[in-house]
Amino acid sequence: MTEQPRHSGRRPLVLAGLLVVCYAVAGIGGWASADAGEVYGNLNRPTWAPPGWLFGPVWTVLYGTIAVAAWIVLRSPGSAPRVAMAWWSAQLALNLAWTPLFFAAGEYGLAFADICLLLAAVVATIVGFSRTSRGAALLLVPYALWVAFASALNLSIWLANT
Repeated sequence: MTEQPRHSGRRPLVLAGLLVVCYAVAGIGGWASADAGEVYGNLNRPTWAPPGWLFGPVWTVLYGTIAVAAWIVLRSPGSAPRVAMAWWSAQLALNLAWTPLFFAAGEYGLAFADICLLLAAVVATIVGFSRTSRGAALLLVPYALWVAFASALNLSIWLANT
């Protein structure tokens, strides 16, 4: 008989909590930028900018993978993921700040600075998670790629609209 970790019964609750946190960030961002579709539609955008409707489905998937990656790291036996989880928390806070900066405040330059810090924090999270779980780190790669793309889009919009 294999011994189960002491708190294995709480694993689904931890995952549920992480999902709530991640989707709360999405919800707060959405609330803070209720007119994001209209703002985005009125901006001078590069020809390679995606249509506005694409952001919701992409972010829905990404927030789920952000939560699952953290859950994998937290449930790994013998891991001490404090630093990695600190980076995870930092990237989530930076993610939360971007939407109101860009859409509600129209501060495209500050939003660009924020998203650059966000990208650095996501990369630091990937590095930290890779020390505990390669799978958790790989789950964050699409997020990093999307944030890198969004950074370029933010910069292009900032330059075209100032």
